[in-house]
Amino acid sequence: MGAQIRVYKRRIKSVTATKKITKAMEMIAASRIIKAQRQVTASSPYADELTRAVTAVATGSNTKHPLTTEADSPTRAAVLLITSDRGLAGGYSSNAIKAADRLVERLRSEGKEVVSYLIGRKAVAYYNFRERAVAESWTGFSDSPQYADAKRAAAPLIESVVQDTAEGGVDELHIVFTEFHSMMTQVPVAKRLLPLALDDKEIQEAGGEQPAKGEPRSQYEFEPSPEGVLDALLPRYVESRIYNALLQAAASEHAARRRAMKSATDNAEDLIKSLTRLANAARQADITQEISEIVGGASALADASAGSD
Repeated sequence: MGAQIRVYKRRIKSVTATKKITKAMEMIAASRIIKAQRQVTASSPYADELTRAVTAVATGSNTKHPLTTEADSPTRAAVLLITSDRGLAGGYSSNAIKAADRLVERLRSEGKEVVSYLIGRKAVAYYNFRERAVAESWTGFSDSPQYADAKRAAAPLIESVVQDTAEGGVDELHIVFTEFHSMMTQVPVAKRLLPLALDDKEIQEAGGEQPAKGEPRSQYEFEPSPEGVLDALLPRYVESRIYNALLQAAASEHAARRRAMKSATDNAEDLIKSLTRLANAARQADITQEISEIVGGASALADASAGSD
């Protein structure tokens, strides 16, 4: 029994050490969520204003541009997938990967070739393990992205959108990331960035109030030209949208990690209580056995003394 008690004590000590680590990680993630939420809130107005400007150009001119004009028969699409660099965040990365897989399957069913771009070591490891082709990938900044990171990721995507499909370009640009709604709710979403879908509800909300049916639209004058304005807005629009998605994904990652670490801490507490009860039961059994042996020995000595008399 003494050996069993030592085993329980060793396990309790090990689980207690793990509990301290998970509790610390939970507190760190909780502190980072607030900062990530503030960054999301701060970046959204800029992205919305850019969307409003692009919408104004698209509705106020008949210019054909990769930013606003859909190809007659699109054949290639780029998909940017955002996951985390680190684990211990529950199903955060796997849910985003599943959403990307569903999007890729849908695009291929429409007859489009898919070009994959990845952000985060989890996505890179997933694609490498399955030997899937990846155009480009970036790692090392998923939990604390900067605008420079979004700009670096946007550069090849913009280049592929502007480039002709015959020369390796793409007709559409999609992004898959985890949208942050609250501390308890984070939803993986797939959105099309380019060409801009002017009938999309989110684009219409960002673009401001639309004129009522029968009312004339606002008239704009563009300087130097609508093409020049769109050329200038294209990289800014893509960069701002990717940056906003990175910030939402970072907030979602911290929230998912906090929830996973809290669950791990609670499970560790339950396991410690269970092991403590087992150790106490084993100790009680050991004490009971020792008492029984002492009583049995005393009885034997008493019987021996009575027999000698």
